[in-house]
Parts: sequence; C-alpha cells; structure tokens
Amino acid sequence: MSESAAPRRFTLDRFVEATVERALREGLFELESERILDINLEGEVWIKTGAMIAYTGAVKFVREKLLDQGLGNLLKKAVGGEGARLTKATGSGSVFCADVGKKITILELQGESIFVNGNDLLAFEQTLSYDIKMMKKVSALLAGGLFNVRLEGTGLVAVTSHYEPLTLPVIHGEKVTTDPNATVMWSGNLTPKLKTDLQLKTFLGRGSGESLQMEFEGDGFVVVQPYEEVVFQAGNAG
Repeated sequence: MSESAAPRRFTLDRFVEATVERALREGLFELESERILDINLEGEVWIKTGAMIAYTGAVKFVREKLLDQGLGNLLKKAVGGEGARLTKATGSGSVFCADVGKKITILELQGESIFVNGNDLLAFEQTLSYDIKMMKKVSALLAGGLFNVRLEGTGLVAVTSHYEPLTLPVIHGEKVTTDPNATVMWSGNLTPKLKTDLQLKTFLGRGSGESLQMEFEGDGFVVVQPYEEVVFQAGNAG
C-alpha cells in the first residue's frame, strides 16, 4: 500500500473522535477519564474551588461564604487556604472537574462517614453533610493533613490521589502510622493522633516532614498515595 493510500493516523478528525466527550449519562458522577470528572448536573453539587475546567448548559457557580457552615468554621476557613474551600454548582448541564491531573475515585456513601484530606476532596452531593475539621496540634501546620473534611450520609463523593491509592486496614490492637502529606482519606469512626518521631527528626533534620506522623487505632481503614503532597496556604487565604 502506498503512503498516500495508507490510513491517516494523525488527522484532526481522528483526534476529535478519540477525545470527544462520551456523554454516557449513566448517573450524576461519571469519569470521562481517570483524571476528568463529568458531573451531570440537575440541581446542586459541591465542588472544590478552582476544580471546574469546563461546563455546558446553564450552570452558576457560587463560592461558599465563610459563615455558611456557622461561626465554628470561620477560623478554619480563614487559615485553611484553597484546599478546604468549596464552590456550589447550581443548574442544569455538564460540569467537568479536575485537579492538577490527579487520579479520581468515585465513592457512594450509604449512611457511612469518611474523613478526606481537604486538598483531595474534588466534589460531593448536596445530600451529604460535611464539616471541616482541624488537627489539634499546632505542629500540624507543617503538614498537608491539617484540614480534613468529614462527610456523612448517603450520596456520591469524588476523591483525588496522586497515582494509585493504597488502602490499609486498621485492626483493633494494631496501629497504622502514616505520613500526613501522603494520607488521602480514612474511616469516619477513626480519630488519628499526631505524633513526632524523635529518631526520624534527628536523622532527617528538624525541618523534615517525615518526623510528623498520623497514628490510627481501632477498626476501619486509611488510604494513602505514593506521593507526599505538602499544601499549606495560610498566607493566601484572603
């Protein structure tokens, strides 16, 4: 077959065909790819501020006000940076969300509760109640896991991670310890303790993030990613 008769592999039509929106309409949340979430919006949904990359239809975006969740969250939001801020998408259409190319996982909660690192929460249904939780130790300011969001109820939630996440079972009587900057999510019934490993601090240097750890006890699970994501934007909270 001559070169002129051979099928053209790199034409614009082929590119469009390979990358065009699939529009499956199989539910509220669906994955266009591992890294792009398509929200088939009919009503309202919460998304991470800054996560919208495109939309179709009649959709409005309203950034959550500091007092929407009461005075208790005012301080948390004031110093929490973008990682714990939310935007409400309202209307009818398709809203496409992504977060620096991270892998997206869709979960359906059925009356359960989970904690998600504030920077790893991409979107969730209005049917889920949420509360921003702040780690108690001031030393946690050095860690990306300082602000976490507790979700509870029945509905869909989209969580992001750098590369493939790993779930570690937490079994009664056996502790699981993680790096806060690599911790994505954990069971809603678990309350991790922050601790400092003095040996690691001595070995790695006083400023090392690895010296600060999260310790889990009880029955449940904790999810980590193969990446240490340090997100602290207190100076940019305005």
